Amino acid sequence: MLVKAWADGWAIARGTAAPVEVPEGYRIDVNRPGHLTRYVLPTHAPELAARLTTPDTWLKICGPKPPLDDRWQVQAPEYLMTTRLNAEEPTCPPEYELEVEQVDRLVTVVVSSRGETAARGLAAVSGEYAVIDQVVTEPGHQRRGLGTTVMRALSQAASRSGARTGVLVATEQGQQLYNRLGWVLVSPMTAARLVPS
Repeated sequence: MLVKAWADGWAIARGTAAPVEVPEGYRIDVNRPGHLTRYVLPTHAPELAARLTTPDTWLKICGPKPPLDDRWQVQAPEYLMTTRLNAEEPTCPPEYELEVEQVDRLVTVVVSSRGETAARGLAAVSGEYAVIDQVVTEPGHQRRGLGTTVMRALSQAASRSGARTGVLVATEQGQQLYNRLGWVLVSPMTAARLVPS
């Protein structure tokens, strides 16, 4: 269920077509340069991976790195995580400004300083789930608690929209922040891109 929730939310956050259920999991038609199609899979599907031939097709697989042939470029490890959302009030350092905007099912949070974006993130609300995506703190503003500010603001806005469970896929670096905020690991994730031959 978390895999489907993540696929639904990722599509909302990235402005793509909705996921289509396929026998192995979910397919998202992204239709962007370098990223044509994405398959989100609860487990490795070797037959699917073997029969795909279109460059810039991506796999997102729940689990550690599976055996893939050399047509696939495996990315850095990632982690599927979840938490129970709460409406805790975000705090923002006094020299920064916090802005929260919601349009339909997409929440955008921006923390800025003197008109410059310092940190940002998105939450896509899909039923009881909120998928957190693209949380970034700019290098010149790191280690000031802005990642925590963004995450709490996203959680609060999503919970006010009826979401109860947060879902995200974290990088190695991001996983440390999310652990501190009470997120728990569900599964390692493997991303792989089919490269041109």
